[in-house]
Amino acid sequence: MMSNEDIGSAQGPIYRLLAGDHVRLDRLLDEAAGRDPAKVEPAPYDAFRRGLLKHIGMEEKILLPAAQQLNGGQPVPVAARLRLDHGAIAALLVPSPTPRIIAALKTILAAHNALEEGAGGLYEECDRLAQGQTDALLERLRNAPEVPAAPHNDGPKVMPAARRALARAGYDGLVLDEG
Repeated sequence: MMSNEDIGSAQGPIYRLLAGDHVRLDRLLDEAAGRDPAKVEPAPYDAFRRGLLKHIGMEEKILLPAAQQLNGGQPVPVAARLRLDHGAIAALLVPSPTPRIIAALKTILAAHNALEEGAGGLYEECDRLAQGQTDALLERLRNAPEVPAAPHNDGPKVMPAARRALARAGYDGLVLDEG
């Protein structure tokens, strides 16, 4: 996991803003996992869930469309992969959290964040594309609205839908069932 200190000044401002949010979200997820491996801490998980929904919204509604516009109308190459991940992540945020769901989220987020933060990743690409428009894009990202989080749904269709979203994103090997 990256810390705020690891997010160096050599990276651009879009990278620093969004990678810094990853650090905050990773800390909340670690707190939610708690000390008891059989239990999820509800308050940090709720903050993580709300924060992650907002972060995904920032990327889906602001960053990826701006990158496409700045890239001559063409989506950045990693956009389709990130959107599949976003769908899988969002599907895992629907049911009540379990230790296995947290483990699955950590697995997906590790791979997903690398696509955004890695060399030549989404955030570097956006900093490169946005030159001259960085301040306006940062302002939009900073002012992104909170995303309403519906109550958890543990109905009979939720886990099968989550498994399908995971499979579409290539994470069909993740175990979600307890036991």
